[in-house]
Amino acid sequence: MSIIFHIDVNSAYLSWTAVEELKNGAERDLRKIPAIIGGDQESRHGVVLAKSVSAKKYGIRTGEPVANAFRKCPGLTMESPDHKLYREYSRRMMEFLYTYTPDIEQVSVDECYLDFTGIAHRFLSPVEGALEIKDRVYEKFGFTVNIGISTNKLLAKMASDFEKPNKVHTLFPEEIQEKMWKLPVSELYMAGRASVETLKKLEIYTIGDLANMDPSLAELHLKSHGRMLWEFANGKGSENVTAQKVEAKGIGNSITLSKDAATEEEAREILLRLAESVGARLRKAKQKANMLSVEVKYYNFEVNSHQRQMKRPTNSDTDLYREAASLYRELWDGRPVRLLGIRSSKLVGENEPEQLSIFDIPAAQEGRQEKSQPGKQTEERFAAPDTERQKKLNRALDEIRKKYGENAVKRGRFL
Repeated sequence: MSIIFHIDVNSAYLSWTAVEELKNGAERDLRKIPAIIGGDQESRHGVVLAKSVSAKKYGIRTGEPVANAFRKCPGLTMESPDHKLYREYSRRMMEFLYTYTPDIEQVSVDECYLDFTGIAHRFLSPVEGALEIKDRVYEKFGFTVNIGISTNKLLAKMASDFEKPNKVHTLFPEEIQEKMWKLPVSELYMAGRASVETLKKLEIYTIGDLANMDPSLAELHLKSHGRMLWEFANGKGSENVTAQKVEAKGIGNSITLSKDAATEEEAREILLRLAESVGARLRKAKQKANMLSVEVKYYNFEVNSHQRQMKRPTNSDTDLYREAASLYRELWDGRPVRLLGIRSSKLVGENEPEQLSIFDIPAAQEGRQEKSQPGKQTEERFAAPDTERQKKLNRALDEIRKKYGENAVKRGRFL
């Protein structure tokens, strides 16, 4: 069974404008006063693109003319949109979400679907995973998101539209009657104004009314759209998260620990798990990393990081772990650690030729000479860390985990 998240930024344009203003020293926070984004500041033309919670209390709606909004709330604050800024905040958020999984389908500048199924084993529950993502987005960027959780994209999206802001909601199939059917039919995804008026004439007022009506009647009055709305009302939707193929600028992973790591040995074990995850994702993407960084969040939420250029590009779990452990040793100041993360960057294709240094060449020649001597137990002594033996082992482990699950093969130290 799939577990799908729908992640939606709360009042994205207004939130992103507010965060940027606060960064630049503003004393006000647009999210805490009656405020909107949209239109032209001087002429007050155009429509409302985003609104604060305070503005919503005045009856201001997204999409209505700015002039109407000012009539409803004369003291309203308005800022013009900055789409370049919004694209940048969207890019940063998506780049962060990719540190959890590549299985993400971005559907607009401020919302996406995330297939949680493949990383569910890392968390006690989907809700715990969603809470971590939600809280880390706020800690890292200063804006909030709602996350809806279900078994398909439709129900996940419906769940994310429940109470806002900064909330996590579930809407699993067994919760449809209790949580969704009592809502007005106008709140059903894709139920536009004209469709809602037609349904009201048929005495269909709630999503539950629509779900329990004869689907052929809905189809008679609303054509194929009526059938689709009836299916949505019954919780039927796609489970497929279509991940866009993007050129990765970096691949990483991080984890908030259930118990603070107090010793280096505890941290090293977590780093090894993270290195295995990042290595597998690099190999899946057919990439190697030239740079590695380690992030540490201490028990008091203070965050520090350290990065280093690799000696040569790699996607080997072992090499990533060694580098991460070395970086951690330099970075850690002895305090208990709440979160650990590693991130690879400066990626190149795994089949790109590597340039050996003057120190690598003798070792490579020695390795070839030893392998050519019959009857002698040989060892590949290339200075390059990604030996053929290691590559074959990594490929074999990747295939086993792909077929039988992430936990099918474990290192002995994890048992």
